[in-house]
Amino acid sequence: MTFRPRFVRYLCRMAETLALAPDASRKQRYEALSNRWKSLLGNEPNRMANLANAAAVLKEAFDWHWVGFYLVDKQRDELVLGPFQGPLACTRLHHGKGVCAAAWDEATAQVVPNVHEFEGHVACSSLTESELVIPIVSADEVVAVLDIDSVNRDDVSAADVAGLTPLVDFLGQNWKAWE
Repeated sequence: MTFRPRFVRYLCRMAETLALAPDASRKQRYEALSNRWKSLLGNEPNRMANLANAAAVLKEAFDWHWVGFYLVDKQRDELVLGPFQGPLACTRLHHGKGVCAAAWDEATAQVVPNVHEFEGHVACSSLTESELVIPIVSADEVVAVLDIDSVNRDDVSAADVAGLTPLVDFLGQNWKAWE
């Protein structure tokens, strides 16, 4: 057996765990990822690194237009842009304006098959046609939201919320433990 330094073994393990069948359905992709979040993110103590990798995995696995996180900035009482994958994004979002704020304010997932029908939608990208936002809850408090934008109308559903629940739960359970 060849000796590999610890960081090389870690990188090899990461690459092996991301292999997804190119012809897999969305449901199959969620199932493949559902039990991997702990192994993908559990050994890294830095919250931003974990959020960045989660966004990268979701962008690669589902090829959405934009995948990222907005974090609650308690001091300013706003959502502030966190790690993401995709084009330029809005930096700060405010209560009562947009899908992300609705998820934050109501502490519930927001499934928006057509953003043009969502009153008060904040268009960070004019290409976005559908959006999914799921709050991340830690110690009974919304600490961030996972935001997913698609260029296809009707591209998000309750099935996506169910498929992303293992990730969102894992993030919420570990939020306070991470630096």
